[in-house]
Amino acid sequence: MKNYSSAGVLLILGSFGVFIPYTILAIIFDYPAILRLDAGEILTRFHAGGNALIAVWWAFALLGLPLLVACLQLARLFPAHQRWFTTVGTIGLVVQLVGLLRWPLVVPVLAKYYLTGDAATQQASRVVFTAFHQFGGVLLGEHVGQLFTIAWTAALAQASYQRQMIGQGLRAWGWVASFIYLLAQSELVATVVPGFPEVPLAGFVGSTLWLAWLMAVGMVLWRRSSRTQ
Repeated sequence: MKNYSSAGVLLILGSFGVFIPYTILAIIFDYPAILRLDAGEILTRFHAGGNALIAVWWAFALLGLPLLVACLQLARLFPAHQRWFTTVGTIGLVVQLVGLLRWPLVVPVLAKYYLTGDAATQQASRVVFTAFHQFGGVLLGEHVGQLFTIAWTAALAQASYQRQMIGQGLRAWGWVASFIYLLAQSELVATVVPGFPEVPLAGFVGSTLWLAWLMAVGMVLWRRSSRTQ
């Protein structure tokens, strides 16, 4: 029961830890819509945000670490043949962490060069930012990271239901969130294939449902451990 309690608490803390800075970024930085704007506009708005914006990005990257620990903790609740999805989830969460850390560690320098440099420096900053943005953001964080996280979520929902840890409603919720989140991959394809059909708001809706699902599963596990003490 101790494993249920710790996994539940970590899921709750991690999901809240991600949700709070995510919401702040949506308010002050127009995230995630800003990700698809012109590089120059992104750099300009990032520089205008100053140290406060950098701090929020740091928080966004690091406050989700309890989810990584929870992923490892959850492996103890399942038989060995089902623990494969723990590896999948760990990879997904670590890759997304790496992708997010470009914002507080790489983008501030590029934004400074873009706002203070001459024309050649500005152009170079735009090119370097676009490369990092496409690699660290689109490829790592939004494609590899999210695909692995989606697979982990769907597998965890099914395995948890089979072990009678959650009900049918939470299993369905996890699958729906995973499917909607998966539809957001169309936006990534559109960054390299102009005109590719996108599913509007799939990323926002899918990620919000995913975080809410993690909170709900965390609450169920925590309550389950409390009732048996």
